Amino acid sequence: MSSYLDLGGCRKRRRGGEKVFKFKTFGENGCPVEFDGSFRDNVKALVEYGHLEVNLCGNGVFSWSFQLEVHRHPPLHVVLFIVEEQIQASSSSSINLHCKHCQYVGWGHHMMCNKKYHFLLPSKDTVAACFNCDETSFDDPNPEKGKFNLVELKGHIMHGVFHSNGFGHLLCVNGMEMGSDQLAGYQIMEFWDRLCTGLQARKVSLNDSSKKRGMELRLLYGVAYGHPWFGRWGYKFGRGCYGINQPIYQKAIEAIQGIPLCLLNHHLSISNNDISVIFSRYQALSDHSMVTLGDLFHFMLELRSRLPKENSIDSCNPATVETNCRWSPKRVEAATRVIVEALKNAEFRWVSRQEVRDAARAYIGDTGLLDFVLKSLGNHIVGNYLVRRCLNPVTKVLEYCLEDISTVYPNSEALIINNSKAKPRCKITKVQPMKDIAYLYKHILKDQKPTLSTGVFSAIPMATRIILDTKFLVKEYTEELSMKGNSNCSNGKTFKLLCTVISRSDEIDEELKKPLPPYECVCLKENTTFDELKQEVEKNFREVYWRLRSFVVETIVNLSVKGLDLVMGSVEMGQKLVFIGSNEDQIGMDDGGGSGIVDCLCGAKEDDGERLISCDICEVWQHTRCVRIPNNEEIPHVFLCKQCEEKIVFLSSLP
Repeated sequence: MSSYLDLGGCRKRRRGGEKVFKFKTFGENGCPVEFDGSFRDNVKALVEYGHLEVNLCGNGVFSWSFQLEVHRHPPLHVVLFIVEEQIQASSSSSINLHCKHCQYVGWGHHMMCNKKYHFLLPSKDTVAACFNCDETSFDDPNPEKGKFNLVELKGHIMHGVFHSNGFGHLLCVNGMEMGSDQLAGYQIMEFWDRLCTGLQARKVSLNDSSKKRGMELRLLYGVAYGHPWFGRWGYKFGRGCYGINQPIYQKAIEAIQGIPLCLLNHHLSISNNDISVIFSRYQALSDHSMVTLGDLFHFMLELRSRLPKENSIDSCNPATVETNCRWSPKRVEAATRVIVEALKNAEFRWVSRQEVRDAARAYIGDTGLLDFVLKSLGNHIVGNYLVRRCLNPVTKVLEYCLEDISTVYPNSEALIINNSKAKPRCKITKVQPMKDIAYLYKHILKDQKPTLSTGVFSAIPMATRIILDTKFLVKEYTEELSMKGNSNCSNGKTFKLLCTVISRSDEIDEELKKPLPPYECVCLKENTTFDELKQEVEKNFREVYWRLRSFVVETIVNLSVKGLDLVMGSVEMGQKLVFIGSNEDQIGMDDGGGSGIVDCLCGAKEDDGERLISCDICEVWQHTRCVRIPNNEEIPHVFLCKQCEEKIVFLSSLP
């Protein structure tokens, strides 16, 4: 039986002999097309292999579908839809059409593009809502009857959108955790990343709201790996909310990662022994000492990824002291017992190596034996105890501590010297690490106790909030990717230049230092003249940007040439050129992206997607959180910022 996403099962949907592509290779070069042009050229080449849909998203909107085989046995297919959305609007409505996702991630200065391309993997629910095969024909000329616009529906397995200039946004990824029956999150991301690479996208952003069992993955993976879950595919800090920048974000990551486990365990064990049990459980599993909170989370996530789904492994590896030495096993065992007793007398507090050694010398005169056993005992189990060894971060001295693990391994045995005779005392399954991770996440990162409000631990709440406020990630596929790879352009064109434009009005007004549009790769023949180059640049930028549809190139910045001069020989391959021209619309780069002046107490100067409120006097926008309006409260009908309120109070006090 085929997957629910195999749309061929709809009795009113006629697909004919549509080709089926491999999901795992779709988007690679040659699958299904050679991606050797610009982004727009690559999209045009790709859709030629798709099945042209009729009235999928309304009249006049072109869309194509691709049947993708995830695996053959059992049969599972998904359908990729590509929807071309054209911007048909007057200048008065351009504000509403400006991309909010570009604004939030810091690309609000980009001009509005003529087209968007939506890439969608619909879910079972969105397929049913859109096609509604029982009520209307798929080719019904009245698309509003019985079905919804596929692009506007929520709950897709994947939804990404590209502007025609190659900048894009990954709007949603819903793997098995979020309802996808067959595709895991990493499979969807690998598919998306192949598409972006193959199409030669420039930059792609996303709003990281990924969760697992209620845990924010950008926080969990930030502590464990130093980057969010999407960092596995090259997504990095793009823009923080509430004025957070990259250095602040990095310091927050490092602050939580570097918290010493020994200090954390000491403070938390007073009120919560379960955390000490979890620390001991994974320290016993690790073959090296885990010193920081970052080490622990990293080990737990890596362990979970290696565990099989059904089986389990020993959660105790009690190889304490190796017997391949010049001392007999009996003497080694005796020295071990003496050291453990010395640590017991310390009442489970951390003591220096020298202090332990001096206490043991009262019973063992051979200092070489003591040094050998102390070296071998670190982070190993002896009877009902785990001997912990850690470098004190302040004094830089090795310290030892004894932990009672009888609650973790109740069926304890006598001291085990030979690892080959060790018997498993407890089993750990794939589910256990995630339960323990969720427990630590809740009690350390989210719901901090008063014991963690002082000293080095006071940084946890602030660092946690900084990491959670860093939602916008960006992957740069490099703007000059089209200059790499195949050196030949299509139609026999072999010479490439990177070109951008600026309007004459912006060039004259020195105070308007507006950013240039992204460079476009222009392919030329060897005998192309500069007049022909200007025409090609006009064609490219008119095709990409709504406000440049009447743009006319006049001159080239810092280049004095005649119109009939050949381009080759005058400029170098891959050189960047800026063209000055006139535009009848007289609209520059900022064509309606902003909604007013943002000047918040946190330092934010632009809309970052968080809830804002405007002062009724100065009309400056600030975050509701920064002016102490909780998110669960409605925005007041009248609001005055602090500065305006102070001015009113001052004026009212005047005689």
